[in-house]
Amino acid sequence: MSLHPQLHAITQRIIQRSVASRAAYLAGIDASLRDGPFRSRLSCGNLAHGFAACGPTDKSRLRGGVTPNLGIITAYNDMLSAHQPFESYPEILRAVARDMGATAQVAGGVPAMCDGVTQGRGGMELSLFSRDVIAQSTAIGLSHDMFDATVYLGVCDKIVPGLLIGALAFGHLPAIFLPAGPMTPGIPNKQKAEVRERYAAGLASREELLEAESASYHGAGTCTFYGTANSNQTLLEAMGVQLPGASFVNPDTPLRDALTRRAGERALEICALGDDFRPLGRLIDERAIVNAVVTLMATGGSTNHTIHWIAVARAAGIVLTWDDMDELSQLIPLLARVYPNGEADVNRFAAAGGTAFVFRELMEAGLMHADLQTVAEGGMAQYGQEPALRDGTLAYVDGLRESADADVVRGVADPFEAQGGLRLLRGNMGRSLIKLSAVKPQFRTIEAPAVVVDAPQVLNKLHAAGVLPRDFVAVVRFQGPRANGMPELHSLAPLLGLLQNQGRRVALVTDGRLSGASGKFPAAIHMTPEASRGGPLARVREGDMIRLDGEAGTLELLVDAAEFAARAPAPNTAPAAHDMGRNLFALNRRVVGPADQGAISISCGPATADGDIWNYDAEYDLGRDAAAAEAPHEAKDA
Repeated sequence: MSLHPQLHAITQRIIQRSVASRAAYLAGIDASLRDGPFRSRLSCGNLAHGFAACGPTDKSRLRGGVTPNLGIITAYNDMLSAHQPFESYPEILRAVARDMGATAQVAGGVPAMCDGVTQGRGGMELSLFSRDVIAQSTAIGLSHDMFDATVYLGVCDKIVPGLLIGALAFGHLPAIFLPAGPMTPGIPNKQKAEVRERYAAGLASREELLEAESASYHGAGTCTFYGTANSNQTLLEAMGVQLPGASFVNPDTPLRDALTRRAGERALEICALGDDFRPLGRLIDERAIVNAVVTLMATGGSTNHTIHWIAVARAAGIVLTWDDMDELSQLIPLLARVYPNGEADVNRFAAAGGTAFVFRELMEAGLMHADLQTVAEGGMAQYGQEPALRDGTLAYVDGLRESADADVVRGVADPFEAQGGLRLLRGNMGRSLIKLSAVKPQFRTIEAPAVVVDAPQVLNKLHAAGVLPRDFVAVVRFQGPRANGMPELHSLAPLLGLLQNQGRRVALVTDGRLSGASGKFPAAIHMTPEASRGGPLARVREGDMIRLDGEAGTLELLVDAAEFAARAPAPNTAPAAHDMGRNLFALNRRVVGPADQGAISISCGPATADGDIWNYDAEYDLGRDAAAAEAPHEAKDA
């Protein structure tokens, strides 16, 4: 099937917009290439330090043989269930390398925090910035210049985007990403959500809630809902930088171990010392970025990626915008319903056909670029196949031609919805995003008065005091990147879900984030410009009428334009906090960019001719934030 003309047009627009920055990035890759092992330019003292702790065989190979050295960047820690399985990966990879006459070393570790642990707490304010720290940590690990190929051990939330940004800074090196796989199913997600809502209503004890949470998050592996972590995995496959079908194979299984070994082998096969050189920076081009966004929309993935993949694209010299994402979402049908967009977990999604089924459907419909070079020998066509063990050997077999469970995954001819999971909202409050796939159609439009708070905890206190209106739009402001690091506000989901279940109409409008496990109520999130940048949110007052229409893609404050313009921005009344390490990130908050430009707090992307780092704001500012802040609409008739 030929490429859909609209998908072609969107891709070409991104290519043209990115001509200068992409050329600068690729020139940087070319300048980093050299003949022989990359460590060959090290002095004897440098090299001796690099292999001092190695065993005799590895040391002999690293001293002089023309053999590749595999660098391992790991996000292992044994508090995160998704990352605990990585404890054994380095030894597996070292054994693979030795069998191939090569070597492998852990180049460095990166931090990996769990948003599930920090939800609603001070540590959540470090979460988004941890992505940038991970990118810098990746660069530090690889800066020793000892490596000819790389593998990245990471799964969750900010960890994969951070690893990608760091890896793209070393885009002259081949790279493969290795997941750990999801934990096996626990109690149904719907049952867990019901206990959370009963707890929010005071009808369940803490012991009952903890028992339900423990039965849901019960072992090693990724949490089984389709949040940011599992969205990461499908997007990596869609870009061709993770082995086909590797995403949702459970930890500590023979197939999981076979995929890990094959990833190590393949990373060494595609290094510059072989005859199949595939550097990461060449693989991740505009088509690969579009494939990632297409997959995000087709599967109803995490809203966090509307921030992260703009940053990842920028790291490769590619200019991706929310408008591109919105246009792709309106083109791409929704093919999967996985919790929170449905009842199934990712294990059931994989059993129903998983990524192989979705990718093949999209490619055959011309809705996904099928002509990418990938880390797999067979290109994107191989991503329509599934891994399997045949006599103990990893093999690829054809994926399902028909969905095994039409309640979970469907083909392009019979989608759950004609459009994808996310929508850009525009209006006189700025620009924001909504995850429509998580919200039933009857709840996608609301007109109600604003309840304005500067900290999410205040909303829970207002509910406990019984003073919330029956129907309302919760405006939770001063939660953007510059204000406090843009924490996720998933702790509000049980309360707002409970109120909606009671027949009340509620919604959330915020310049903060909502987890990839976002709730079933309408939520306009990532509002840009944020309140701390003087955005319209800072001038919303208690009782102002707000109309949110997810289907039409609009969010309007129904206030007279002249009155609204005359208002002074409200001060941030949320208490300043310096515990939990938040004081260490003051500089990040000061320099961070807006959400629709990736909320980046570090230099990211290629250098321009004068040596400055490519500046998205200067080169590509479309002026939307200023226009939105200065031109509120007239109030609508009641």
